[in-house]
Amino acid sequence: MTQIHPTAIVSPGAQLGQDVEVGAFCTVGSQVQLGDGVRLVSHVVIEGATQIGAGTTVHPFAVLGGAPQHLAHKGEETRLVIGERNIIREHVTMHTGTVGGGGVTKIGSDSLYMVGAHVAHDCIVGDRVTFANNATLGGHVVIGDFVFMGGLCAVHQFTRIGRYSFVGGGGVVTKDIIPYGSVWGNHAHLEGLNLVGLKRRGFTREAINALRAAYRLLFADEGTFQERLDDVAEAHADTPEVMEIVDFIRSEANRPLCLPEREV
Repeated sequence: MTQIHPTAIVSPGAQLGQDVEVGAFCTVGSQVQLGDGVRLVSHVVIEGATQIGAGTTVHPFAVLGGAPQHLAHKGEETRLVIGERNIIREHVTMHTGTVGGGGVTKIGSDSLYMVGAHVAHDCIVGDRVTFANNATLGGHVVIGDFVFMGGLCAVHQFTRIGRYSFVGGGGVVTKDIIPYGSVWGNHAHLEGLNLVGLKRRGFTREAINALRAAYRLLFADEGTFQERLDDVAEAHADTPEVMEIVDFIRSEANRPLCLPEREV
């Protein structure tokens, strides 16, 4: 049974699923959709055209669906879509999209957003990600599945971060990060592969060894980068994990590629 605290404000037009809990002093706007089992603990603001998937819990003082922080935004109706079974902790902010950026900010499922994390307009965030405290995304950032964002890190607008990557605490990311990469620093540079994450996620020894060999070849100091990329693609054509890196590098991008500080 859905429960709404007497001090909460739920606007007419809001759509609430089964077994939703709206805690004390929450505000739910007229265009909001809350899936089954969504829990707003207390003092939560959900506004704009925001959809929150089933089983998601939102903790106090989070604000979801606010207008994008973009000077070109003139009040057009844009959206925020959040997946299922997420944990969104205190003071997290997630904004709707912009007309120029496609009109929607998309958040995946089964993820943890710790205190003070921020997702800006038009971002696309995958499933099973972790944002540590105060991790911040600029607009139009794309985050793959299983990414870990360290505390206090910041990501430049339009940056892509590939699946299973790790961003160290306090990192300032201004360039695209390959899948399975590990980056640190201000500005962030590629330190290697996210080997700890790969082992924790159950990747086979064969896949990890192939990734390590491909990494060494790709970031060596012989030939041009394009030649080395082609060599990696040829040598590891039957390894999906390696080819994911190759395809990521070859795909269209708005930012340069994050590289090691020195050849490996």
